[in-house]
Amino acid sequence: MIEIGSKAPDFVLKDQNGKTVKLSGFKGKKVLLSFRPLAWTAVCQDQMKSIEDNHLLFDEANTVALGIGVDSVPSNKAWAKEMHVHNTRLLSDFWPHGEVARLYGVFRDKDGFAERANILLDEEQQVVFAQVYPVSHLPEIEPIIELLKRH
Repeated sequence: MIEIGSKAPDFVLKDQNGKTVKLSGFKGKKVLLSFRPLAWTAVCQDQMKSIEDNHLLFDEANTVALGIGVDSVPSNKAWAKEMHVHNTRLLSDFWPHGEVARLYGVFRDKDGFAERANILLDEEQQVVFAQVYPVSHLPEIEPIIELLKRH
């Protein structure tokens, strides 16, 4: 997994609406990269809804929260609609399959999807927090929000 203090690798992915998202375009903002295994699963849904439910807190903390998974853009679009996710961008790391998850050291080769992980970047895109969670467990969002309030 990427180390705290290291520079985050830049990437370009499409969100659920087919719009291009480039990490380096968020310089000057903190960025939460919330990796998830697969769309349409209960814990992944709870993870993305937790981010969505806290989008105002992220805005107040000058933070952009991005959900990242290996699902396709059309799948992410349908899933976002089903979950009523309107403010959180769900990025498709579909092709090359899992390339961004690999860059951050959170791709599970054996399973073909990303770990469940949160990686927080500061305004200069340095890693300030990185944690992998058990695939079956919902990451607690509160420690991330507390960290954002302190920085």
